[in-house]
Amino acid sequence: MTQTPTARPEARPAETWPVIAITMGDASGIGPEIILKALARPEVYAICRPLVVGDAGRLREVAGLIGASLTVRAVEEPADGGFACGTVDVVDLGLIPPGHPFGKVLPLSGEAAFRYIERATRLVEAGEADAICTAPLSKEALHAAGHKYPGHTELLATLTNTPEVSMMLVAPKLRVIHVTTHIGLVDAIRKIEPGLVFRVIERGRATLVKAGIADPRIGVCGINPHAGENGLFGHGEEEEKIIPAVAKCREQGWAVEGPLPADTLFFRATRGDFDLVVAMYHDQGHGPVKVMGLEAGVNITIGLPVVRTSVDHGTAFDIAGKGIADDGSLLEALKQAVELAPRRG
Repeated sequence: MTQTPTARPEARPAETWPVIAITMGDASGIGPEIILKALARPEVYAICRPLVVGDAGRLREVAGLIGASLTVRAVEEPADGGFACGTVDVVDLGLIPPGHPFGKVLPLSGEAAFRYIERATRLVEAGEADAICTAPLSKEALHAAGHKYPGHTELLATLTNTPEVSMMLVAPKLRVIHVTTHIGLVDAIRKIEPGLVFRVIERGRATLVKAGIADPRIGVCGINPHAGENGLFGHGEEEEKIIPAVAKCREQGWAVEGPLPADTLFFRATRGDFDLVVAMYHDQGHGPVKVMGLEAGVNITIGLPVVRTSVDHGTAFDIAGKGIADDGSLLEALKQAVELAPRRG
């Protein structure tokens, strides 16, 4: 499988490295901890200029809990950042009070997570940052704060007035883009139609071309077991909803195959036969990615006017505040953000 590059050349002047706005996520979860652990690594500062959008006070509190020898420095805007390893620059929204609980669903945490995303989005739109990398938020806390979004993807689409976006998951040996995500299975099948399938393939292909894969090989999952097996399973969903989209892709000269049985397609993709798998619904794509490596998975929102990557795990309330969270997924998300961000200079 052709691998996406993971770092830009370090020979470029530091002032041309992308500014990555890292949102703190839910303050009651592991977001602050994994951010501090990632930003303690010199290699992060060798590829980008990381800027946290969150709460300086919460980060200082967590740094004390985990014994991180980092200075947390509040800044008004990205231009004030020093971007030196050992000091964490934070656009400080000052929303989280001292002693805010860990491991609980709280409206204040949901409101703060929303505000971090909102501010980061505006920074990128204004050209003050180049990409967004998000720590996990709690959908339940977000809803409790009055923001009725299924997750980051839909929230960012609303903030940027983007009518349609796609979720791509990247894990070792596997990339998956989803036709539908946060809706029930019956609703997902109803929503799938040839135009949507084609647009998702088009967005995924364009992203891989931008990342350096000239002619991505794309495998498209069926909906039913065995991709319907010529009408044996299901009610003709593959013929009605998927085959016309694949035919249109082939007319463009793209290397697209399908619909294929999902079980064998994922095996073939991890073997190296495909650069991208198109999953029809949430669990069809998420399951294989998480089996391949949850700690190294990355979530990329495709189709936004801003670059956004994210960890591929949740808030982990059960271990929040204990200092045992793994920052591996955040590190991979930062690398992907660097690769997808527009170049400066």
